[in-house]
Amino acid sequence: MNKNTIPIPISMLEVGKPLPVDVWSGTTGQLLLRKGQPILSAQHRDKLHDHEACSSAVEGLAWQQAYERMVHQMLRDGVDIQTIATASMPSTILERDYVVGQQLSGGWLDLQEVLRGVLYQGGLAINPLPRLAGLERKCQALLTADTDDSLFCLFQALADGSLGYCATNALLCAVVCELAGQKLGLDPLQRQTLRRAALTMNIGMAREQDSLSRQSEPLSAEQRTLIADHSLRSVDILVSLGVDDDDVLDIVRWHHAPESPKAMARNFASRRLLHLADGFVARMAARKTRMSFAPVKAVKSMVMGAEGEIVGVGSAIAQAVGFYPPGSYMQLANGETAVSVQRGERANTPWVIPILDKDGMPIVKYVGHNTATEPAYAIATAVNFEKVRLTINGDKVRQARERIPR
Repeated sequence: MNKNTIPIPISMLEVGKPLPVDVWSGTTGQLLLRKGQPILSAQHRDKLHDHEACSSAVEGLAWQQAYERMVHQMLRDGVDIQTIATASMPSTILERDYVVGQQLSGGWLDLQEVLRGVLYQGGLAINPLPRLAGLERKCQALLTADTDDSLFCLFQALADGSLGYCATNALLCAVVCELAGQKLGLDPLQRQTLRRAALTMNIGMAREQDSLSRQSEPLSAEQRTLIADHSLRSVDILVSLGVDDDDVLDIVRWHHAPESPKAMARNFASRRLLHLADGFVARMAARKTRMSFAPVKAVKSMVMGAEGEIVGVGSAIAQAVGFYPPGSYMQLANGETAVSVQRGERANTPWVIPILDKDGMPIVKYVGHNTATEPAYAIATAVNFEKVRLTINGDKVRQARERIPR
């Protein structure tokens, strides 16, 4: 078997069911079955096992994607887990199953640049689906590798107007939804669909979104119409690009009206989470017409006056990122200004690094402190992003975090 082939899951093949891939012998390289031919018997299946049957890597990965899509649909249809566990491989592969994603390297700012390009190009984007699939997978890898560093990078990027707002908003919403979705018990496939919707929900007004974030004049009638219609416009663009996942399209279409009776009932929890996450991130971004909300204030405004399950969703977001998420600022009891770098045991007790002394002078040496156990470094009040006019050295932050107990 060479690097361009992958083994076939023979035990998951059903007798009499046509196979959607060409089947090759991993020992001799001989073609054993052509695409569309079925396995004739249990003995025939055993013979494939003896030959170490394989498919091309391209077809095999697409088949795996088709299987994951099938399982996702079964879960949504309420099929019991035992039945799903014994399901055989599907006999068809859709065109979109071949979109397995480009490999992307770099960190969050590199992904922000790639995503901004796709969102800006909209319906004219070149080869967008592989780029988005690869981007979504890389986002998840970075988040899993170091959640606190991911939050730090993205909240710092949110405060940097030169980077634009649309792509940073999309990445942060995807991350917040993933982390809060875990708290709320959403299954992995629900969270994946939600991440994909978050990344593309504003493709219908990406350029305008960046312009509006810097605009000091009141909205024009044309701009109000654009904002009101952008969800439907985003769906139209995504469909034109080849997105045919009904759940992604539903969440994008109704992310500003999650309770719409026209929306799919099965996606209600996802739409509601994305709606709240979007509002939370938006409040933390400064506008020409207002200052940014400090995170703790953004959390409170998200649930203020809310009742029932919405309070629970807001609480999940707060627990996931903290009242003082990595990358945000606060004043300490000793008068110093610090940046949050790691979530603590509770939402209001992060680990912080002082960056300005009580006289407003930069602190050169970065040292992490636990706001829960060190009284001098307890948080006195939150500080808005734009009030801290100091460039944070990300490498020094990471080095200081390495000395923080895990």
